[in-house]
Amino acid sequence: MKKIGRNNPCWCGSGKKYKNCHEALDNRLAMEADRGHIVPTRDLIKTPEQIAAIKESCAINIAVLDYVQAHIQAGVTTEQIDQWVYNETTKRGGIPAPLGFEGFPKSVCTSVNEQVCHGIPSEEVVLKDGDIVNVDVSTIYHGYFSDSSRMFCIGEVSLEKKKLVDVVKECVELGLKEVKPWGFLGDMAHAVQTHAEENGYSVVQEIGGHGVGLEFHEDPWVGYIGKRGTDMMMAPGMIFTIEPMINMGKHDIFVDEENDWTVYTEDGRPSAQWEIMVLVTEDGHEVLAY
Repeated sequence: MKKIGRNNPCWCGSGKKYKNCHEALDNRLAMEADRGHIVPTRDLIKTPEQIAAIKESCAINIAVLDYVQAHIQAGVTTEQIDQWVYNETTKRGGIPAPLGFEGFPKSVCTSVNEQVCHGIPSEEVVLKDGDIVNVDVSTIYHGYFSDSSRMFCIGEVSLEKKKLVDVVKECVELGLKEVKPWGFLGDMAHAVQTHAEENGYSVVQEIGGHGVGLEFHEDPWVGYIGKRGTDMMMAPGMIFTIEPMINMGKHDIFVDEENDWTVYTEDGRPSAQWEIMVLVTEDGHEVLAY
């Protein structure tokens, strides 16, 4: 980190003197780095002004998912969900972040049953009784990004599928309990992995969460296979997603060769995912989007 005079303006742009703003945090990060820990760089630490703007984006993201939750049912096509998301996002002044992102053709990802993630909405995919579906919404508002997803059980689902959906949500909640300053991303990953495997499930290894806020996908990459005390140290001002993808069967996956987006379980068994967006605070964490 570039040295800054204590009485000079802080690097974050707050206008405050460095000694009254981020000096103490920088000193702690430097000390932890000297101890051999991986620590976040300054560009991963969001300022209070940025956090306030990101929260506005998150409010839209939550409202859009609330709308989906109120209307999703058997007989609805995933294309209809895409239209809901586009309309509800844009009428609130937002932009659906997935639309056109690296060529993605739709405003939302809708992943049904054995689809792990990045399912592309289609008029041909009609939700039916017994399906489970992940709806992954991401929003840009005034240049700030938010990202969260929810699982929905359509009609009467099997007890096997219902348990998977519930356990994955529990994994997210247990991971969240580990989010606090000066803990490690590995602490969170360990909690997720342990609960999933204790229930006989497997954690997708190749795809994980990510930093978010100023960009759609930022560092750090967030995995859900890990050991306590490993990976990047968490510090106040970090924002990232907790979004484990957990399979009922084996963890192996493959990408659809035709659309080059949709990820499936190799063994054809169901997969589930919940995603929240979390801020590390001075004394714990705050969930920004869910």
